[in-house]
Amino acid sequence: MTSRLASPDSDAGRLHGEFKVPGGKLVVVDCHVADGKLAEVSVSGDFFLEPDEALQDINRALTGLPAESTPGDLAAAVTAALPADAILFGFSAEAVAIAVRRALSKASGWLDHQWEVIPPSVLPTHLNVALDEVLTEEVGAGRRNPTLRFWDWEEPSVVIGSFQSVRNEVDPAGVEKHGITVVRRISGGGAMFMEAGNCITYSLYLPQTLVDGISFADSYAFLDAWVMAALEKLGITAFYVPLNDIATEQGKIGGAAQKRLANGGMLHHVTMSYDIDADKMVEVLRIGKEKLSDKGTRSAKKRVDPLRRQSGLPRDAIIKAMQDVFTERYGALESRITDAELAAAQERVRSKFGTDDWLFRIP
Repeated sequence: MTSRLASPDSDAGRLHGEFKVPGGKLVVVDCHVADGKLAEVSVSGDFFLEPDEALQDINRALTGLPAESTPGDLAAAVTAALPADAILFGFSAEAVAIAVRRALSKASGWLDHQWEVIPPSVLPTHLNVALDEVLTEEVGAGRRNPTLRFWDWEEPSVVIGSFQSVRNEVDPAGVEKHGITVVRRISGGGAMFMEAGNCITYSLYLPQTLVDGISFADSYAFLDAWVMAALEKLGITAFYVPLNDIATEQGKIGGAAQKRLANGGMLHHVTMSYDIDADKMVEVLRIGKEKLSDKGTRSAKKRVDPLRRQSGLPRDAIIKAMQDVFTERYGALESRITDAELAAAQERVRSKFGTDDWLFRIP
């Protein structure tokens, strides 16, 4: 007698995709493609679903859809097929869509890529922001593996977001008094006040397939799940405050920003406060009352709570813990900036990031 578990013929041409919902359950999709359409779709996982019959509703809704369906189309089909009283716990129609896209190799998971890690090395701030653009382009073009890079720098700096006004964000008197270098990055978000040793800054360069089907808002927490795990190991329970703030019960500890390029590359950039000089920060940055009121605080000094006080650990120890968790989770290999990448970034500083045209594109 042949066991039903041993059915290699039925696996011929079978496609398999998995998606672990952040903070939720695993969704698995097995299917075939026939004449450009989804066939024999089977959704499974450790999620909860009521009523039982709703699982077959999901399978029927996906079967027959074009294999080129967008994540939105897939999720909409699942939602439309569910009975009004259906309860999905630990997953969603969007999660099913992501698993389908992964089965079709149109979306990818962390472990589908060979990740690399570039440890901290001291570079001028202009070169750090230029490298963000160059390395994102390289990943998008397939010339570099997806990479995590930790920044380091010496000169005190303010890095403003791509769409911020210089005059509205930076106080010229404070900049002159404290010898601050002001640069503009390619990602959006707010200004970062950075002195040597007072922040932990890293950049992820990844293909956009990793966030295929994930909303812009949800992609922030998704891409930083490994950081939360590293901080947890250090005794720090951190969480996202939408859209892009990272906080603990004691206060904000950092913020994230992103940029997606036309060639498929994506930058996810995070700065966390380690030991910020709050008095100097408020002399250098113009932190308006409107922003403070939106954050529910009255003082800019209370908005950022340093990691050093919360952890009691040296900055290098926190960075090492982050690097270790990332490496263990995703099988990352240690890497470096190549000579060609460094030369390209230096040229980008000369032609773009070091120019007044770029810095004052929004005066």
